[in-house]
Amino acid sequence: MLNEIQKTLSNNSPEELEQLAARAKTLKEQFFGRTISLYAPLYLSNFCSSECTYCGFKSKNRIKRFKLTDEQMHQEMKYIADEGIENILLLTGESYKVTPVSYLKEAVSVARNYFPSISLEVHPMHENEYKELFESGVDGITVYQETYDRTRYKEVHLSGTKADYDFRYHTPERAARAGLRHISMGILLGLSPNIAEDLNELYAHLRFMEKNYPGVEYSLSFPRFKPIKGEVFEGSAVVDDITFVKIICLTRTLFPRVGINLSTREPEAIRNNILELGITRMSAGSNTSVGGYTLLDQEDQAPQFDIADKRPMKKIVEMLKIKNFDPVLTDWRRIKNEYA
Repeated sequence: MLNEIQKTLSNNSPEELEQLAARAKTLKEQFFGRTISLYAPLYLSNFCSSECTYCGFKSKNRIKRFKLTDEQMHQEMKYIADEGIENILLLTGESYKVTPVSYLKEAVSVARNYFPSISLEVHPMHENEYKELFESGVDGITVYQETYDRTRYKEVHLSGTKADYDFRYHTPERAARAGLRHISMGILLGLSPNIAEDLNELYAHLRFMEKNYPGVEYSLSFPRFKPIKGEVFEGSAVVDDITFVKIICLTRTLFPRVGINLSTREPEAIRNNILELGITRMSAGSNTSVGGYTLLDQEDQAPQFDIADKRPMKKIVEMLKIKNFDPVLTDWRRIKNEYA
């Protein structure tokens, strides 16, 4: 598969790119129709014990650290829910001490008052901890390996639990065994200079998960490097728009049934025009700071990364309808079993 990936990424023929895009569009509509699921991230805490050179939350970064209280969770979640969002992704920095399972369960308990579908993007945990979270109401997790290049991984993950490549790599397996119904995987495009090899390893990881845990719904994400308050991380490879489009299209043709996520890291024009080519899920009205929706003024916020598409939820829905897409606010609702 590596040869196919390398060939696609290096091929600059407009005709062949159009053919690839046409195949991706056909497969997307065949398996997903013209639906786009919408979600929003909510950052619960920016405390972090890991030192990752490219992240705004890294442990040595001098930013204001805090985590949401129960009351603040209600305030932030109510605001997001009132915007129309029904799928929430709860995020934290990687601090096992400040945001333990008990805190995450508290957040999930609050979130269940506002959202039918709840996912987490937090520090990797053990299977029994994922089991607890699943039983408390968590539907899925997001965990990116960031890069599958072990040498590069070590260079940019200097300390903390995230520096343990293997523990992170096996996180999707532990989550699947715990019963979580949705797992999102991905790489940070540009972290490793060899994009083709990173893609190849991600695809192999996904195929392993599909084979061994077929009852789970999988999706992939391909976030590109973004600056943090204008500061660009040095040493990252540049992934231009054409390469990004190729990656989305190639992924769709190789994995017709797998979801593909698109974040607000990408600018408005890219998000508007790439939807046809395989995207199934996108964030809307996002903020990447703790307390960024209602608690902090813009100048006081410390984002994990800068977002490019700042349109509110209603504008995203409006855009989707103009383009003849069906915005899906939730595809999952819990039904109480009266006989359980």
